[in-house]
Amino acid sequence: MQSQMDRKVNRIIGLDGQPMTIHDLPPKDTKRWVIRRKAEVVAAVRGGLISLDDACRRYTLSVEEFLSWQKAIDKHGLPGLRTTRIQEYRPSDPIHKND
Repeated sequence: MQSQMDRKVNRIIGLDGQPMTIHDLPPKDTKRWVIRRKAEVVAAVRGGLISLDDACRRYTLSVEEFLSWQKAIDKHGLPGLRTTRIQEYRPSDPIHKND
């Protein structure tokens, strides 16, 4: 019997509710990570379309960077992935509050 981790899926339901395959993922040479692309990679890993290791290797991401995307989605939804608004989603640092 195969475990869930050993099984690969061919498609998942994407962000827009449509089927998503490995061919729908952002290009391997992606340099500009907009919200949609980050969310697609997170959804693909969560859905079993691609493994975390494969995603990190494919996109030259650290595990920490991927996990930060995942945490941002879990905590704040897609707006949490906006890098330009990161201050709105992070708790204020009481040590540097008056800086």
